[in-house]
Amino acid sequence: MVKIKNTLAALALALTFAPAARGQEDAPPPTRAEVIERSMEAVAQEARGAMSFSELWRNGGMLMWFLAAMSVFGMTVVFYLLWILRDRQIAPDTLTVSLLASVQNGDLASARALCAEHPCQLGAVMLAAFDHLQDGGGHAEAVALREAVEAEGARQAQRLQGQSQLLLDIATIAPMLGLLGTVLGMLQAFGAIALDVASAKPVVLAAGVSKAIITTVFGLAIAIPAMCFYAYFRRRAAAKTAVLEAAAARVTTVLAGRFHA
Repeated sequence: MVKIKNTLAALALALTFAPAARGQEDAPPPTRAEVIERSMEAVAQEARGAMSFSELWRNGGMLMWFLAAMSVFGMTVVFYLLWILRDRQIAPDTLTVSLLASVQNGDLASARALCAEHPCQLGAVMLAAFDHLQDGGGHAEAVALREAVEAEGARQAQRLQGQSQLLLDIATIAPMLGLLGTVLGMLQAFGAIALDVASAKPVVLAAGVSKAIITTVFGLAIAIPAMCFYAYFRRRAAAKTAVLEAAAARVTTVLAGRFHA
């Protein structure tokens, strides 16, 4: 009797788990779309693993060195512009006052010496005015004198604006280099798949493309701050140009009144 009960229990268990086992054995193979979806999920999980900076640098390739050089050059330009775009570097108040005193006293030699001792944009503009007076034998028309000063002032203003233009060049070239790295990386990824069709998997393609995009990310990371600094220094150069024009106009007015024919 006991044997019969045990046999019936075993048969019931077999009948219970048999449909589940047959369901697993008869399950259809995953479709291509499901394989691609699972591969993309694997890539996403790997991407969320937060690659280190050294891994990003290594995956970016040789173009990362060019982007690094551009970033260093851009920071050098920023510090250089912060240094030169100051009033004391363009039109120092002490030089303006000293030039006014020398011109009012009619001592052009002392005025020229002051400009030589303080090399700056204002000194260059006033040296052009003094040279104009010297070429005219100490006398010149006020209109011609002002034209000489304005011509040199425009040249110095263009020089100030042109120095900040370097940041715009960096902001333009850096993302182009990053895009070049992306294109090269995609070519490498597709080329690997084309040469080895047997092992061509979506995960390989996705990983290659993700690595290729690194250069574009770094290029934009350099270009965006460079563009912001360019906008700032462009406005700052315009403001300092106005300061230069005001100082040169003060000295030129006194100079024209003292030495006009």
